[in-house]
Amino acid sequence: MTTPRDLLIVAMDAESGHALERGDLSLALAGAELIDLLSAEAVRLDGERIVPGYRPMLPDRLLDQAASSLVQQAPYESVDDWLWRRGHGLAEAYMSALEDDGELTREHRRWRPFGAGETVLADSPARRRAVDRWASREAVLTALAAAARIDGTGTGTGTGIGTGTGVGTGDESAAVDDAVSTVLAAVHDAVTELEAERQRRAIEKAAFDNIWRGDGN
Repeated sequence: MTTPRDLLIVAMDAESGHALERGDLSLALAGAELIDLLSAEAVRLDGERIVPGYRPMLPDRLLDQAASSLVQQAPYESVDDWLWRRGHGLAEAYMSALEDDGELTREHRRWRPFGAGETVLADSPARRRAVDRWASREAVLTALAAAARIDGTGTGTGTGIGTGTGVGTGDESAAVDDAVSTVLAAVHDAVTELEAERQRRAIEKAAFDNIWRGDGN
């Protein structure tokens, strides 16, 4: 399994507690992909630019697709640009991949015998590994979950990210290096930017609705 798949499993386990913004999750998944590519030495960061490394054979098809989409020429792509480009619709892509791999099932209810049913996580080794990683408060997964506003984490007012110090609640066993810290901070900033855009659109919509109701005088 990969960090993006683990993050999605954690998100789906938590989603019953609150409505998860798929845009936030997609940005976090794109960050998770980049972190896994850093770990595989498929990329390195030059400041905030993503410089391709050697091209490994990656067994996960979506992660391999991510590696194939890297900008190969200078000045290369920034981490922020990667998140917005690669993150577009990424939550849905990973949902489809989990379903194709049998990690998701359709839960049929007696009162809807002919309905499609609700998509739920299967009880699989992959799910158990993700849950174990989450339960151990692994630094990267915790920080990505916090950025995506997954239930029980929240983003607070800062990233909670410190080089070599671990992130999140403070009881994680792992630490992160400079490159991973850069990615995590970029994910946090992108999600914050997306939330600000949602709020702006909501205000504009409310003002427009008030005009039509005659309340805008």
